[in-house]
Amino acid sequence: MNFDGKVIVIPGATSGLGKNAALRFAAAGARVVFGGRRESEGVAIMEEIAAQGGSSLFVRCDVSLSADVAALVGRAVSEYGHLDMAYNVAGVSGDAFSQFADYDEAQWQQTININLTGMFYCMKHELIALKESGGGAIVNMSSVAGLGATPGGAAYVASKHAIIGMTKTAALDYAADGIRINAIAPGVVKTEMMERGITEIPDLEAQMLAHQPIGRLGTMDEVTNAVMWLCSDAASFVTGATLPVDGAYLLT
Repeated sequence: MNFDGKVIVIPGATSGLGKNAALRFAAAGARVVFGGRRESEGVAIMEEIAAQGGSSLFVRCDVSLSADVAALVGRAVSEYGHLDMAYNVAGVSGDAFSQFADYDEAQWQQTININLTGMFYCMKHELIALKESGGGAIVNMSSVAGLGATPGGAAYVASKHAIIGMTKTAALDYAADGIRINAIAPGVVKTEMMERGITEIPDLEAQMLAHQPIGRLGTMDEVTNAVMWLCSDAASFVTGATLPVDGAYLLT
């Protein structure tokens, strides 16, 4: 896909799926403005994109802080003049998995602050910039957990369901402004974190494969492919949708 001259904001792109998307969009010609809390990783990605002939800008950003997100989006507009796309991928899994009544309240608040309130801040500031730019596209990161459930994952599941609801509402609010807003719901994907888990827990991959009718785990490129399609003109009549990228996981 060709995104020459397009400007994209990617909050949460210093590792995993966000990093993959930053590299892929830059390789496809987009000007990438990405954020994250880890500055050294952000600078390294920016240097990698530059070495490949791409254009990018890293801005340190904590999505749970509205001012940080406003600064990230504002920097994209001030640096490149407008905004065309956004991919909101920042999020946490929430480590305190436990039965609902025993779920740690501090962990609940942290997960909701980042996954849900952070997503609200990202969409809020991006929508203002996209409307001023004359339209564009937003893709939000949900999960198969946003279309189903995960035992012990109260905060994560709640946040991912809520992201789908916000995506639908915003899609209705801004359809007339030429702004398309969709979500993706990845299944089990081989990120760096997942690779480490497979190395540390010998039977982890076999357990996950048991729930994958397609017979393998997903790749980061496959998730980014879906995001790029939703951002492209090929998806010009798609808005308010949630696209599972899960190898039929939800059908099991």
